[in-house]
Amino acid sequence: MSLRNIFIVVYLLLSSILFALFNCEVYVWLSFFISFLVITLITYYNLFIEIEYSPFISAYVVFNYLFFLLAPIIQIGSFNETNYRFATRMIYDVGLTLNTNGLIILFNLVFFFSYLYFKKKYKKRIAINVSPRNEKNLPLTILILFVISIAVLYFSMDFMMDEIARPNWLKSTYSVFELLVQKKVLFMIPLAIIILCYQFYKNQKKINNNTIILFLILLGSFVLLLWFKNPLTEKRNALGPIYIALIFLFYPKMLNTNVKIMSFLFFAMILLFPLFQIFTHIDYSFEAIINKPSLLTKEFAKAKFATTFNTLNYDAFSNISATIEYVSKNGFSFGYQLLSGLLFFVPRAIWTSKPISTGELVGDFIADRYNFNFTNLSNPLVSEGYINFGIFGVILLSFVLALVMVRFLIWLNRPDQLKKIIAFYFAIHLLFLLRGDFTNGYTYFIGTVIGVLIIPKIIHKTINLALKKQ
Repeated sequence: MSLRNIFIVVYLLLSSILFALFNCEVYVWLSFFISFLVITLITYYNLFIEIEYSPFISAYVVFNYLFFLLAPIIQIGSFNETNYRFATRMIYDVGLTLNTNGLIILFNLVFFFSYLYFKKKYKKRIAINVSPRNEKNLPLTILILFVISIAVLYFSMDFMMDEIARPNWLKSTYSVFELLVQKKVLFMIPLAIIILCYQFYKNQKKINNNTIILFLILLGSFVLLLWFKNPLTEKRNALGPIYIALIFLFYPKMLNTNVKIMSFLFFAMILLFPLFQIFTHIDYSFEAIINKPSLLTKEFAKAKFATTFNTLNYDAFSNISATIEYVSKNGFSFGYQLLSGLLFFVPRAIWTSKPISTGELVGDFIADRYNFNFTNLSNPLVSEGYINFGIFGVILLSFVLALVMVRFLIWLNRPDQLKKIIAFYFAIHLLFLLRGDFTNGYTYFIGTVIGVLIIPKIIHKTINLALKKQ
């Protein structure tokens, strides 16, 4: 049996069990089933019709299935007369649930048909064959980037020690801007070095001094990346895109078809990541675990895999409902909430009225209304559109997302390894961006683009220009 057929059998079997055991109001059941049919339509297109390799659609499908079908169905199905609240303590409401599914269905339909439209519009650019350019002075660029990374390692030592010693639940003493620059820009430069080394070796036909030196730099960059990006200092939404992108870079055959990437993400998100999150959300510091390893065993023992989907990690659906309720009482923001993401680089010290992220805004609303004690919540792209411009905002963001995906699809089919990996990285990052909130998802991705693409490109062009003048 082929991988495609295995996936379809598992997908339909799991879905059948999910809906067969789903005990709820008939209209709620039907609303989820219609949402399921839309997702299944997109799944069928990606696996059986779409010719181009599009990990973006695969990630989109997996996100929707996990956060807008599996998790909320398990959550709502577990409610009874004594337990009728989501993980955020928000009370389950049939009308809000129907409205939430309505927005999700609208977003998915507009997105899907917009994606088809843009693919047709840019069909020639997607399919065009571009010959790889002979990148002159690439070894020198790699060397300079490696020196920068060593400098970052030296000057960030106190920061890293603080991150390792700090329990996951404790807020960092560093500012948001410092965290962004360090973790999302500077700490990502070793990934760019690895990509450029791969590009160099791919085009290299003979061994010389450069190949030996760059091999040592490649090994050193792997060590740096593991130091900067590991489960003890980063959450899985930051680690996943990095290391899955490296798999795609060095072993593309593992993930280079739509069915392979969808199967990988589907089983990883539904089975592996719930287990992995137990490890990345431990309430003890790295130092405490080293001194007493039994603490790690204790964490796994008390974690119940079956109840994982009832936690805040899968609150996306209920937070859309919360956003709808927030808007009903406070009105639309008319684009104001988007500014906190789009203008993330403007410090609050200068822009004192800069809006907080939508996740935090709705989190404060839930805390006040339902007496919840945690406000830094997710807020999916669906509700980001709704809180800004209502139904029009939902349509607008789904339209923009489809356009962005197709533009990255062009990058994915180009020989420039930095652009190719950034495009693939975006596909995996979608799982975080779609969950939200927009401010964090957008900001983190732009930080990665700066560290992995823009800084190396600037250095490389500067070197070429300087040597050309000489």
